[in-house]
Amino acid sequence: MRILHTSDWHIGKRLGRYDRAPEFRDALDEVCAIADDRAVDLVIVSGDLWDRATPPTDALGDGIGALVRLADGGRRAVVAIAGNHDSGELFEVLAPLVRPLGVHLVGRIQRPESGGVLHLDTPGGRAAVACVPFLREGRVVDFMAESGAWYGEYKDRLTGIFRAMGDALDAEAEDAVTILVAHATVNGAVVRGREHGRGERELHMGDTYTIDPAGLPPGAQYLAMGHIHDPQRVPGAPGPAEYAGSLLPLDFGEAGEQKRVVIVDVEPRVAARVTSVPLVAPTRIPLVRAEGTWDELLARREELADAYLDLSVTTTGPDPALASLAAETFPRLVRVRADHPRATERAAGRAGRSWDELYGEYHEREHGEPPSDAVRAAFSALHEEVVDATA
Repeated sequence: MRILHTSDWHIGKRLGRYDRAPEFRDALDEVCAIADDRAVDLVIVSGDLWDRATPPTDALGDGIGALVRLADGGRRAVVAIAGNHDSGELFEVLAPLVRPLGVHLVGRIQRPESGGVLHLDTPGGRAAVACVPFLREGRVVDFMAESGAWYGEYKDRLTGIFRAMGDALDAEAEDAVTILVAHATVNGAVVRGREHGRGERELHMGDTYTIDPAGLPPGAQYLAMGHIHDPQRVPGAPGPAEYAGSLLPLDFGEAGEQKRVVIVDVEPRVAARVTSVPLVAPTRIPLVRAEGTWDELLARREELADAYLDLSVTTTGPDPALASLAAETFPRLVRVRADHPRATERAAGRAGRSWDELYGEYHEREHGEPPSDAVRAAFSALHEEVVDATA
């Protein structure tokens, strides 16, 4: 059986004021072409198909259209789970509409015997696919409710879910390819560039939302992970396991990363063979960080003209005219900042501190007491909305 693993499409995500829909469509076209060229039997999408829980209609159409094309008229099976950016409820509403077309959407964690493990017939044979969509902290999964031992910390609950799915896959291993697809962070995974605003919000990337490698089940022949945008092998996994990575470099924290899909060749009771296939959509616009004096950046004008830009301009102090001047000079400017001693001092004071911590400090200074849980939650929701709109 040949499997194509892709993840973290984030269709609909903008870069500042720029709509990147043509880039997303071209990248999805490339994924579909790879599936056809490589004669893939099964496609796995490990979460975050869209960038928002309620995607715009064009983004929704692009995502569903890509899934249906990948299914190739039902000749190929497609499984997609909900990530932290997706709406599990939307997945469940859409699921019965696209299932006849060969697309299986899984929006919530379910018991292995009640939909948590999909039993699929593919051109390459039978596959058992255990599905673990993103588990939000504090959410009690229905099938946990029957066992008090399954309550506890997020990590403990997630480990319990993985164990249950692994046990279910073990029972299928004799005559089926066994796959576990999940949207979660494994401790030790590399998350580069978070200080520059990676696409994954710190809210869902901190230690609270993790699982230890020891909690990964050995039963799956391949572990298809989503959530980490930097393509990489899952650290400490007991068998073949990959973060496929995001479809495009989504922000400047991902600038320069080579995006890919993963091809997995596997048969029952035989170790999987994993191959990376780079994505090289010709219309992709590079993301570039550049710094220097204004004259130095101006000298690179031709070089930087065709890139999305994050500029840091060395100045002696605040420059109110800098933003408009940079926007007039560089056609794809996303953001610009003046780099001067006062700005450096402010940044140093914020280094390594979360927005929640900074807001708590501000609230206590202004109101004489720390913010309540409700106020913190409101601030987090507002901050998340601003990040979505501007990054």
